[in-house]
Amino acid sequence: MRVLVVNGSPRRDRGHTGHLLTHFVGGMTDAGADVETIETIAMDIKPCLGCFTCWTKTPGKCIQKDDMGAALMRIAAADLIVYATPVYVDGMTGTMKNFVDRGLPLLKGQFEIRNGHCRHALREHVTATGKAVLFAVSGFPELDNFDPLIAHIKAACRNMSREFVGAILRPCAWLLPELEARGRPMTHIYDALRSAGREVVTTGSIDPKTIAAIEADLVPKEIIVKSANTHVK
Repeated sequence: MRVLVVNGSPRRDRGHTGHLLTHFVGGMTDAGADVETIETIAMDIKPCLGCFTCWTKTPGKCIQKDDMGAALMRIAAADLIVYATPVYVDGMTGTMKNFVDRGLPLLKGQFEIRNGHCRHALREHVTATGKAVLFAVSGFPELDNFDPLIAHIKAACRNMSREFVGAILRPCAWLLPELEARGRPMTHIYDALRSAGREVVTTGSIDPKTIAAIEADLVPKEIIVKSANTHVK
């Protein structure tokens, strides 16, 4: 399986997204996947101009000359794309949004009806059975803070003809190193992340029990509020 991991965190591998992502990627590698990771903050990706030239004058190619040209080839060949991002104002990071928007050349301009909905067809060189996973962290403890992001990625997958196979979510991600510093190991969460990586490669899905272990509450909200407010001060 060819996996493209897109890390949309501006902190690259130094933030909570990158740290937790390492365990998930390790599990996919353990299962034999060929994994490539790219970091959007390190790339020159301009915003989509909405000119639709990639549908008309230069079919399949964007007129903007930046790093997205090479990225499009990686997207087209990937069996699985992992969209990894922290939650920024109820959605993905800006560089990740640019990355998603600039995938437009992989589609044809003409409409077709698919599952009763008007969509665009994939270009011939794009993997027709591609899947996608959302990997996201949030500072808040409630899972509903991920809802807008999940809805966005699911919609993008429908438009890009990718099967959305699940979301790996870690609320209150900043709390993990806090608890570890106090002598409370987080090994069970790291192990669950690694299991999720193996499962998505070997079965094409993630066991709900594994998801539950990753998302599990760690301490009462009152303690979270007190700790967070101490940091702000």
